Amino acid sequence: MNSKKLFLLLIALLAMLVFTACGSTEEEPVDSGSDEATTAETADTDTEEVAETAGEGYSIGISMPTKSSTRWISDGESMVQFFEEQGYETDLQYAEDDIPNQLAQIENMVTKGVDVLIIAAIDGTTLSDVLQQAADQGIKVIAYDRLIRDSGNVDYYATFDNFQVGVLQAGYIEDALGLADGNGPFNIELFGGSPDDNNAYFFYDGAMSVLQPYIDNDQLVVQSGQMGMDQVSTLRWDGATAQARMENLLSAFYTEERVDAVLSPYDGLSIGIISSLKGVGYGSDDLPMPVVTGQDAELPSVKSILAGEQTSTVFKDTRELAKQTVAMVDALLSGEEVPVNDTETYENGVKIVPSYLLVPISVDINNWEAALIDTGYYTAEEFE
Repeated sequence: MNSKKLFLLLIALLAMLVFTACGSTEEEPVDSGSDEATTAETADTDTEEVAETAGEGYSIGISMPTKSSTRWISDGESMVQFFEEQGYETDLQYAEDDIPNQLAQIENMVTKGVDVLIIAAIDGTTLSDVLQQAADQGIKVIAYDRLIRDSGNVDYYATFDNFQVGVLQAGYIEDALGLADGNGPFNIELFGGSPDDNNAYFFYDGAMSVLQPYIDNDQLVVQSGQMGMDQVSTLRWDGATAQARMENLLSAFYTEERVDAVLSPYDGLSIGIISSLKGVGYGSDDLPMPVVTGQDAELPSVKSILAGEQTSTVFKDTRELAKQTVAMVDALLSGEEVPVNDTETYENGVKIVPSYLLVPISVDINNWEAALIDTGYYTAEEFE
């Protein structure tokens, strides 16, 4: 009897062992599958984090010339936004049109060991020494919208087609006055940008490529005789300087004549010029405002266009320039080919700087909403 009970007990224990073993075999695939799913999710998350932080570990120094122009504020803020979205650290500094201040700010960025410098120079001829310091530390340099001259340590240049800016401004004058149809003669005065800004010469040369033939055949008359950047430039793009010069021109050459057009390369100058014109009666029924061009689509000038004072401006979407600069930095730091579309135009006195040129557009009363509101550059409320 005891032997039988022992045999039955052994059978029961064996059955329990078999059942337990079967249960463990059934659970293993579930546990294994769970681990694989967790691993896959972790891998996906890691991939997403890598994609979202392509710039992690890199620092970008951004040197802007001034906050006195809203376009430079937009440039700086856009670059910080786009760079930080990619995981980069940024150091944005404004020099307030003070050359020693900009040099000190850039030197500080070099000392801190940024990986790339993006510089919109106040004076593009003053940076050779600090850029040599940057090159000695392996820091790459992108000239932003203003070409840096007299240095071989400028790696790339991001800007708009500056010659085309001048063509658009002069082309607007040509169309508004009907010059291509033989109309004239008309009186015109010419303004240029800052002589220490390489872009100013491209703007002027682009404009004169259109206007010079009409000056030569007397359809356009420069009553002051002031032509060439040595006579028409405006240091630091200062609106007050342009206003004072326009007042002098009006009192010296236009007591009997009327101004039909003013070539102005920048909105900040245009506002000063218009103030001078209004001061002697332009903008009235008896003395209509002349054609006045501009550039940068700054808010006061767009409002002036809507008020029938300034005639046009050239819009350069700084958001797109900032995005293009980020793309160039991404490629530069990852060892990929940096996107450029011009390797011939921008010779800086030492080298031809590989460049990416964006396309500017002319804006006036007819297309300002499509160009500036519909694209989100401004809101409709800003014009209320």
